[in-house]
Amino acid sequence: VTDVIDRLNYRPNAVARGLASKKTTTVGVIIPDVTNLYFSSLARGIDDIASMYNYNIIQANSDGDSKKEIKVLNTILAQQVDGIIFMGHQLSDEVAKEIDLTDTPVVLAGTIDETNELPSIVIDYKEAIKDSTQLLIDNGHENIALLGIDKESKKQKISAEGYKEAIENAGLNYNESFIIRTSADLNVLDAADLVNRLTDLGVTAATVEDDRIAISLLNELIEQGIKVPEDFEIVTSNNSPLVDL
Repeated sequence: VTDVIDRLNYRPNAVARGLASKKTTTVGVIIPDVTNLYFSSLARGIDDIASMYNYNIIQANSDGDSKKEIKVLNTILAQQVDGIIFMGHQLSDEVAKEIDLTDTPVVLAGTIDETNELPSIVIDYKEAIKDSTQLLIDNGHENIALLGIDKESKKQKISAEGYKEAIENAGLNYNESFIIRTSADLNVLDAADLVNRLTDLGVTAATVEDDRIAISLLNELIEQGIKVPEDFEIVTSNNSPLVDL
């Protein structure tokens, strides 16, 4: 039998086998941006665990767009996967309705579900930003900025709530202009503009929601001769490989 398999270069059809056994040992992973180190690190961890249990992974990029998320979701479901791990900045109503229509188990990872109806693995973003802001306050800073990606999402609003709560609980003046949204991939000119803006505001510290922004900020501060953390302190969030450099 093995000789015939080798001669014919036979490969088992996982979908056909799944129809008979009701199990394909395959999990679909929907990721919003494969270039984002935070999400790609999560995907790598998922793949490592799947391999431990002899499961296969089908991964697809959704660009964080709800229409594409639905398309990708249905494409993966057509592969008869045993389950799906959905990653995104938030869960839209359209995608939630589509998930509700399937019997395939779906788990959210790093995604905010306002209904709290789906199984999810996510940190408390409000408390995380609140804690990081409090750390900067404890270090003696009064003018603290919150920096994040300029993509409107529920996560943004929750983070801003945690930031504001920490500022007001410390008896400091809350200044909405200290919340700055920018591109995750800052070029040199954008980074220089950001540092100049922070300097003009009198900001001496920042809690940052994305490591890419934090690294660009750090590089530009050093370029301008501003000492970190002596003159400007940064706390960032994603714990991606970037911060290990």
